[in-house]
Amino acid sequence: MNEVISEAASGGGRQGGRSSAEDALGQWLALADVRLDGERPWDIRLLQPGVAERVLAGGSLAFGEAYMDGAWSCERLDELFTRLTRARLGENMSGLSMAWHVLRAKLLNLQSPRRAWQVGREHYDLGNDFYAAMLDARMTYTCAYWQGSEGRGEATTLDQAQEAKLDLVCRKLGLQPGMRVLDIGCGWGSFMGFAAERYGVHCVGVTISEQQAALGRQRLAHLPVEFRLQDYRELDEHFDRVVSLGMFEHVGHKNYPDYMAVARRCLAEDGLFLLHTIGRNDTAEGTDPWIDRYVFPNGELPSIARIGRAVEPHFVVEDLHNFGADYDRTLMAWHGNFEAAWPRFAGELGERFYRRWRYYLLCCAGAFRARDIQLWQWVLSPRGVPGGYRRAS
Repeated sequence: MNEVISEAASGGGRQGGRSSAEDALGQWLALADVRLDGERPWDIRLLQPGVAERVLAGGSLAFGEAYMDGAWSCERLDELFTRLTRARLGENMSGLSMAWHVLRAKLLNLQSPRRAWQVGREHYDLGNDFYAAMLDARMTYTCAYWQGSEGRGEATTLDQAQEAKLDLVCRKLGLQPGMRVLDIGCGWGSFMGFAAERYGVHCVGVTISEQQAALGRQRLAHLPVEFRLQDYRELDEHFDRVVSLGMFEHVGHKNYPDYMAVARRCLAEDGLFLLHTIGRNDTAEGTDPWIDRYVFPNGELPSIARIGRAVEPHFVVEDLHNFGADYDRTLMAWHGNFEAAWPRFAGELGERFYRRWRYYLLCCAGAFRARDIQLWQWVLSPRGVPGGYRRAS
C-alpha cells in the first residue's frame, strides 16, 4: 500500500474519471471502511481538485490543512477519525512532516522555559469569552468524569460531569480544611475554586496564560486562591498537596525529570500528588504535525513508561486510574457548545478557524473513541502511604 501511495502522490493520469492519486487514496480509505464521495456520514466528499495528491504527499498535516481550506468535507469527522485510527492508517501515511517532527523532538527541548509560553499565547489566550461559551460553568478545560459523584449517580450534563471530576480529585487527595494546595497549570481556576468552596483549602495556581490568570483572579476574588503567571520550574515552597490537571501534555519528555523534582520539593513528606494527563499507548517521539502547528505547539503526550521512569526517584505510585473513554464524551459536549455558540464568534474568527476548531475537537474525540489515547490520573506519595492508599470511588 505504501508503494501505491508513493507512486500516486508523484502524479499520474486519470482512470475512469478518477486520478491515480484518488484511486490510491480511495483504496487506502477503504481499509477503514471509508469511501471517497460516499453517502455515509463518515465518508469523505472531495470539494476541490488535487486533494488526493496533496494528502498523499503531505500526510496528516496536509489532510488537516485541506479540510481547513474547504477542499473536502465530512458530516461526522468524529466517526471518520474513529475508523481511521482503529485501522491504524496513519502509520502508512505519515509523510516527511512527521519524520521532521520526530527528529525535532529528539534533538531539541521544545518545552524549554523560553518556549513554554508559546502555547499560552497561541492557544489559551484565544479569548476568555470563546472558552466560556465552549466549556462548563467553571471553565474546566480537562476531561470530565461521567460516572458521576459519589452517591449521585451518573452525570448527564457537562457541568455535572466536570464537578464530579473535580470532586473525585479532591477525594483522591484527601483534602481537609486549612490545607495548602498547589495547582500546576491551573487554567481559569476551576479546581482551585471548587476545592476552596467545598473543602476549605487554600490554593496557589500557576499558569502561562495571561488571560486565564486575569479572568481567574476576577472570578475567584472572594476565595482563598492565588493565581501566578509563572513557569512551574520556578516553584520552590511547601504545600500539603500538589495537583496538576491537563498540563503535563505541555512538559515534554526532556523535562519530565525536572517536573517531578519540582513536584517533590514542593510536597510535604506526608503529602499526595495527583497528576491528571492524556497519554499515549506507546513510547515515541514527537506529536501529530497538524496538532502541533494548529492547536498545541510543542505539545507531547507521555507514555506510562516515560512517566514511570520520571517518577521513580521521587515518588511511590499509589494509584493509576484510566478513564480515557470519558474524554470522547467530553469533547463531543465541547463540540456541541462550540457549534451552538459559533454565530457569536463567526464574524471575528472566520470560516477557516471554524473548520480548524471543529477538526481539532472531533479528531480528538475519534482518537479517544478508538482507545488510541488515554486519560490517566496518577496518585503519588513521597514515601508510601502507611497502611496503603485507598482510592476514592
